[in-house]
Amino acid sequence: MKFTHFAALCILASTTTLAQANPIVWQDFSLTGLYGENYEVGTEDRTTVTAEYAAKLKYADVFFFVDHQLDGNDEQNTYFELSPRLSLGEVTGQKMSFGPVKDVLIATTWEHNAGYDLNQEFNNFLYGVGFDLAIPYTQFASINFYKADNDKQDDDYQMTITYGVPFKLGSEDFLVDGFLDWSTAEDDHASELNWTTQWKWNAGKHISPKTKLYVGIEHSVWNNKYGIKGVDQNDVSALVKYHF
Repeated sequence: MKFTHFAALCILASTTTLAQANPIVWQDFSLTGLYGENYEVGTEDRTTVTAEYAAKLKYADVFFFVDHQLDGNDEQNTYFELSPRLSLGEVTGQKMSFGPVKDVLIATTWEHNAGYDLNQEFNNFLYGVGFDLAIPYTQFASINFYKADNDKQDDDYQMTITYGVPFKLGSEDFLVDGFLDWSTAEDDHASELNWTTQWKWNAGKHISPKTKLYVGIEHSVWNNKYGIKGVDQNDVSALVKYHF
């Protein structure tokens, strides 16, 4: 195991331990079903079931998701990311806010892919610094800068932006949320940009005030997918999402 692997694992373990040891401010668990027909690399049609968990704690926050995907050839693939972050403002007791920045965090991510083909399996470890942002009209916004210790390709650097924007049209509630990943080019792969946004209508409110059922679409724009130069994905998938 490379030193950077070991260091990343230590950071992940320490932030996860802190998360477990502190009272939960809020948490959310959801299941999403997606179907799209314009994927790149492999068959064009894919069905995906995604489980997501997010939580805010006193000293940390954590986000986890796992995708289980079935393609048109009935081949299956499972991919997950675990992203705990440690709040420097909470740990030090010092004010870390400035300008639009609300807090500064140690940011880590573990990416794991387990495909039907063992050659597709990999573990990537990302570590760096994150910033929670206060931006008008957003439910949440953040930007993280990572050094990526990659398993199957040369190490690179990554920027990740996340956002959520709620809005109303008449009496109907909507939420637009998603992420943008951009990573640098290296000798063995091109620079990637993955911009994925979910456009969702709150259908659950018409069932009961506490029902969190959303329907809508997910739009995925992925340039140089998997670092393959010229492989650009532009897919719109049907979406159903339920929060427990």
